[in-house]
Amino acid sequence: MFNLLKKKETEPTVLAPCDGRIVPLEQVKDATFSQKMMGDGFAVMPAGEYIVAPFKGTVLMVFPTLHAIGLRAEDGLEFLIHIGMDTVNEKGKGFECFVREGDKIKPGTTLIHFDREALQAKGYDMTIPCVITNGTEFSITRLITAENAKAGKTSVLTYSQNRG
Repeated sequence: MFNLLKKKETEPTVLAPCDGRIVPLEQVKDATFSQKMMGDGFAVMPAGEYIVAPFKGTVLMVFPTLHAIGLRAEDGLEFLIHIGMDTVNEKGKGFECFVREGDKIKPGTTLIHFDREALQAKGYDMTIPCVITNGTEFSITRLITAENAKAGKTSVLTYSQNRG
């Protein structure tokens, strides 16, 4: 009976970083991501234009071209959000960043705005790969695909720390 009062241990969760459809990483058209060369994770087929923090943690790095951002969760999970394929070629045009390296973040903190329609009009595939970059330390325990994920609200994956 007293066990009911104890808080249950829950696995850490990564929330959707953008509104849209969540798909397995294998569906990304870029082999660097689909073959998991950078790490395991998922992709978002974006319906929105804002990237938000998927967990509580810190901004590790913002790429100078603003097309990608690295984050670290409080438990040490390192996570890359890469906005579109080859959008690095835009050299920051069509992107606006709201955070800096070292900033503390919480689920839903606005990180980056991208002009999805303008970038798509230039021919860019706007799929957003999201990968765990320190996968030797962490493993995905469950990936949840979703048709209409909401940024900062929809749980997309759970993970656990690997025991060394």
